Amino acid sequence: MGNLIGLKELRENADIYISEVQKGKSFIVMRRSRPVFKLSPPDDDVGLWETVIDFTKIKKGGVGLRGLLSCL
Repeated sequence: MGNLIGLKELRENADIYISEVQKGKSFIVMRRSRPVFKLSPPDDDVGLWETVIDFTKIKKGGVGLRGLLSCL
C-alpha cells in the first residue's frame, strides 16, 4: 500500500508529498499505526472560494489576532 505514510515521514519530506498531491495523488497519514488524516488534492470547487477581506491591504504583513480582536 504505497499511499500509507507515517506522520514523521510526511514532516521530513513535506515538499515531496506536496508535489505528489499536486499531481493528483492521495495519501493516508498514519500515527502509531492508526490513520490520522487523508492528504489529497482540493476539490474542483475550491476555485469558488472568495476572499472576504485581505488584511494585508489594511496593514503590511497583515493584522495580528490580538489587534483584530481588540477592535471587536
